[in-house]
This record gives sequence, structure tokens and C-alpha cells, in this order.
Amino acid sequence: MQQNLQSLYKRALDNRAPWIARWESARRYTMPTSDEDIATLYDATASDAADNLAASIYTLLTPPESMWLQLVGESELSPNPDIATAALRANLNDSNFYTTIHQCYMDLVIMGTACLFMAESPIGASSAFTFTAIPMSDIAILPNAVFHTTSMPAREVMERFPTWTPPANIRDTIKRDPETPLKLVQSLVGTDFTAWLDVGGDIENNIVSTGTFETNPYIIFRWSLASGELYGRGPVLRALPDIKTANKVVELVLKNATIAVSGIWMADDDGVINLNNINLTPGAIIPKAVGSSGLTPLTSGADFDVSQLILRELRERIRHTLLADRLGLLSEKEMTATEIMARNADMMRILGATYGRLLHEFIRPLCDRGLQILSRRGLIDPIRLNSDAELKYIAPIAQMTATDSILGGAQ
Repeated sequence: MQQNLQSLYKRALDNRAPWIARWESARRYTMPTSDEDIATLYDATASDAADNLAASIYTLLTPPESMWLQLVGESELSPNPDIATAALRANLNDSNFYTTIHQCYMDLVIMGTACLFMAESPIGASSAFTFTAIPMSDIAILPNAVFHTTSMPAREVMERFPTWTPPANIRDTIKRDPETPLKLVQSLVGTDFTAWLDVGGDIENNIVSTGTFETNPYIIFRWSLASGELYGRGPVLRALPDIKTANKVVELVLKNATIAVSGIWMADDDGVINLNNINLTPGAIIPKAVGSSGLTPLTSGADFDVSQLILRELRERIRHTLLADRLGLLSEKEMTATEIMARNADMMRILGATYGRLLHEFIRPLCDRGLQILSRRGLIDPIRLNSDAELKYIAPIAQMTATDSILGGAQ
């Protein structure tokens, strides 16, 4: 079993490897973290559009101020769906769900894949649920398998898992420095959970925890998916060539602007003008020899500037790919009811495939996991979707679907 787990883990890492560079590139142009990346980011069009799209998905999919899901009973013998709906919504509202899910929406827009970890809170907490947005760089997936890697100080590992014996190759290192970081791998294959320390050697000798999950706590959802791939592709990944080009164009425009301001100059080295002491600032007086030409500006060919035309087209394509131009239309005032319905229908046609995928990969697993935790705690009767109750999704994006159906019937 452990040998099979080790081979699955290696295969998952190999499948994820090509995506790491793509994710880093997408984040570098939309959510830069290092000072170096921030210093070399010249155009914020993609960053602004990505943030706007994530906020719009947040409002359309899981608005905190309104009811966006409901359970409807199939028969009188079923557990009370209204009680289950109220308990599920109350625990979501009292948890950190609404502050965490926006982080996942940012990952969804930028990288195309997001991971929301839904844990059961300790007894006595304000909510039965605790949520964590896990960076995709810490997640590796296979069909029916999830591997989650984290780093922990050796001291904390020894406190949490006192029965674990460090292998000989790192024992002395841990004694010298208890803060030595160790990699902890948590895997869920089907319903079987295994946690081990990836410190070399066989997994079997470094397993620190095992168990089973009735429902998957790792809720992984994608924006869109190409055939044969496990990781999704989001709007930023699709617009990345234009984003990189726009950033380079702005960089060149700024460099050209410095030349336009300070100019490029020529001077005869006649022994009178000290080129090292020349400071090209307003009001400066530069001495020159009598009869000499002194400093002469070098003529530049930058008078015909097509950069703004190129940049305008690039920015329009970026905003179009990230739906910024169409989302803006939905917020305009003084529209007739017919215009609102038509634009909502147009937006639904654009987001239809993504909406269907998010219902299947995000909303339903979230409800399944929540209902299982609540029933296990005795807060509601055991209730199963499609068997005891039907999930009715009533978020604003679902209302767009209804609008689209009405317009389709009218036509």
C-alpha cells in the first residue's frame, strides 16, 4: 500500500511540474509578491481586471447578504430540508467562509484552479466549519487522489507526533536546530487519509497519521478544463501573452519618456567641457568654449509613436478576456428591463460552462461536506442530496440562467 502511495505521489508531482512555472508567471503579472516583481510590473490592467472578475464571481456565486442555496425535500418521509438549509447557512455565516472563498476565486481567475479545505471546527466553536484557501503550489492531484504538502518546524512535528522517530540522516540536524523545517505530506486517496514526513526513505517508516474521511475535505474546482488535463485554465492564463506584451510596451514607453524629458546629447571633447560634471536640469548653465557648438541634442526617431495604438489594443483584449468590459455593462444605470435581461443572458452564455462546472465541483461538494459534518454532530438528521433532498441553487448567477431561459422561450 505504501509503495503504491509513494508512486502515486511521485506521479502527481510530475503532472503538476509543468504548471508551476505557468502559475508563477500568471501571479507575477497580477498579484506580485516579491519586491523585484513589483519593481518590474509596469502595467496594472490585468491586475485590476482579475480583481474585478473575482469580486464579481463572489457576488454572483456566493453573495453573503442573500440566500444562495436551498434544500427541497423529495417526500414527507425525508428529513426536514428547511432545518438542514437553516443550519447549513447559519454555520457558513458564522464561519470564515466568506473571507476565505474570495482568495479561492482569485486563484480560480488567475491560475484556473483553486482549492478550499473544509475542516470540522472543535466543539464549542461559533461554527462547525473552518475553511482554508490552500495555494495550488502546495497541492498535487490525480483522479480520486489529493496530495497536500506543508512545512513545519521539527520541534512542532515532535510535539504533534511524539511516536515518530526521525531517521538517522536528519537526527543530528534536528538536535542542533529544532526549528529545522520538515515537509509534511497529507494524502487522500479515495476515502483513505495518510500523513507522512517526506524526509527521505520509505513512506512506511515516516507515517504519522492515518484515517478515513466520509466526505472529501479538499474541494478543488476549475474554471475550465482541456481534455486530458487535471488542472484548469483561467482567464489570466489565456490572456497571459497579451499581458506580458502590454507590460513590455509600457516599460519601453517609460524608457522612451525619459529620453524625451532629458534627451540624448552630443558634445566635442575639446578639453573645456567636463562631461562628468554636466547635469541636465531646468535652469542649468553649461559652459562651452567660444566658437564651439557645445552640447547638441541628438535627433530621435521617436516622433512617430505607434506604441499607444498597440497598447490600447492589448489592454482592450486583456479586459475582454477577463470580462471587464462586459461586467461593466451590467452595472450601468438607466437600463430598461429588456436591456438588463438581454445583457444578463449574454453574460450567462459566456459563464455558462464555468457555472456548470462550479456547481458540480464546488457548490455540491461544499453542501455534501457541510451536511455530513452537521449530521455527525447531531445538529440535523442525516440527509443525502438527490436521495433525501434536492439542492436548489438560487444565487444571482442562477437567476441569470432563468433569464436566459425566458429570453430563449420568447424568441
